[in-house]
Amino acid sequence: MHTWVKTPQARYEDAMNAQSRYFELWDDMAIPGRWVLKQTDFDDQGRRVDPWQFKKGTSIALEGKPILGVAHPGQPLDFSLTELATPVLTQRVASLFERLGLQHEVQFVPARVEGSTEPYFILNVLRIIRCIDEARCEEVRHWEPRHGDPSRVGEYRNVVGMKVDPTKIGATHILRPWGWKGAIIVTERLKLAMESENITGTKFVEA
Repeated sequence: MHTWVKTPQARYEDAMNAQSRYFELWDDMAIPGRWVLKQTDFDDQGRRVDPWQFKKGTSIALEGKPILGVAHPGQPLDFSLTELATPVLTQRVASLFERLGLQHEVQFVPARVEGSTEPYFILNVLRIIRCIDEARCEEVRHWEPRHGDPSRVGEYRNVVGMKVDPTKIGATHILRPWGWKGAIIVTERLKLAMESENITGTKFVEA
């Protein structure tokens, strides 16, 4: 009797063909002994880096590597968020995304973590989609003219229990929701692929 063991490529294909559900990708802060990364305002050549540019959904060209500090030393993780919710990845995650053919949905911005010689990347999600299903969220509050920032009127001041409308997302596997761009949404397909590869640091909350 032969036991059939799926190749990594077969596992990826199964994951990418799974029925679509959606999850918010979080940093698992409950991992014992884990590290905690922090944002800095400089790159490895001493130039200032705007930390908010990584949430705009546009491709970025930087001359130097943004520096990420370690707020709490501990076990390095494949996936981490800084205090500004900037996602930081190892080469393992970047390679997985490339094997899954997601290069057109994300950009890997080379970065340096203080005290580490390993390559790291800031994940720049390139798709921003208006997909929050307000009727299914626990609570939604919007920016209004009275809040004093005309450029943000209509965006979300707070979203609790976020749910998305799958009909608005289409074939995209990873995105930021319009108006609430601090969040990252992934398909179940991508979730299963990351779990299959034992990517550390991730936490998935169904959206």
